[in-house]
Amino acid sequence: MASKTIHVDIVSAEGEIFAGEAEMVFVPATEGELGITPRHAPLLTLIKAGEVRVKTATGEQSVFVGGGALEIQPSKVTILADTAVRAHDLDEAAALAAKQRAEEALAGAGDKMDQARALAELAMAAAQLKLLEKIRKTRG
Repeated sequence: MASKTIHVDIVSAEGEIFAGEAEMVFVPATEGELGITPRHAPLLTLIKAGEVRVKTATGEQSVFVGGGALEIQPSKVTILADTAVRAHDLDEAAALAAKQRAEEALAGAGDKMDQARALAELAMAAAQLKLLEKIRKTRG
């Protein structure tokens, strides 16, 4: 009989964020959101800043990732995130301050590298704020 779960590892440079069995995983890939179930076809792709949702037998966990790589095997999902934070640990004030700094840097960006860096920081802050807003709506 086929397994009804898939092993999920979410790690960043800071350490392991999640390791366990899941019924389904949703990941913000660069080409759109992926829904991953047990026995998924192998895949290696990049991910963008956003929410990773891990549906387990006991509920759903959310993790914010700031980009990275995703490897899918039929029985295992590995997310190597540039940065990763459990959704309930996100700091709204810090995300708003980062967004403000990125907007100011973008306005004063002299060369294309400065502009690209500011856009990346702005995208990360916007993704964090979007996840925080979603959390606020589900709690309210």
